[in-house]
Amino acid sequence: MPDVLLTLIMPDDVARHVEDLLLSRPDLVPGFTVSAAEGHGSVIPLVADTELVAGHAPRTVIRTVGPESAKREVLALIKRELPRANVFYWLIPIIEAKHL
Repeated sequence: MPDVLLTLIMPDDVARHVEDLLLSRPDLVPGFTVSAAEGHGSVIPLVADTELVAGHAPRTVIRTVGPESAKREVLALIKRELPRANVFYWLIPIIEAKHL
C-alpha cells in the first residue's frame, strides 16, 4: 500500500493527548513532526479574549508519513480515545519520501 501524509490540526490543549497516543503506537507512527499554527476562519471558534483581539486561535499541526492503512488506524485510535478532541485532518498521497 502506498504511503500517505497524515496531517492533524487541533487546539493546543488537545495536542499533548494526541502526541501521547502517537508515541504509544510506534508500530503505526514511527515518527512525527509537530508545529505551531494559527486557526483562522468561520469554523474556528474564538473563545479567549486574546483570540478575539488577534482574530485567530492557536493550533497545533502534527504530520506523519507512512502506509495508508496505518494512518487510518491512527485516525480510528484518536476517534476512539479522544472522541471530542476537535481534530481536523487530511490524507494525501506521497510521491516520494526519503532521507538525504
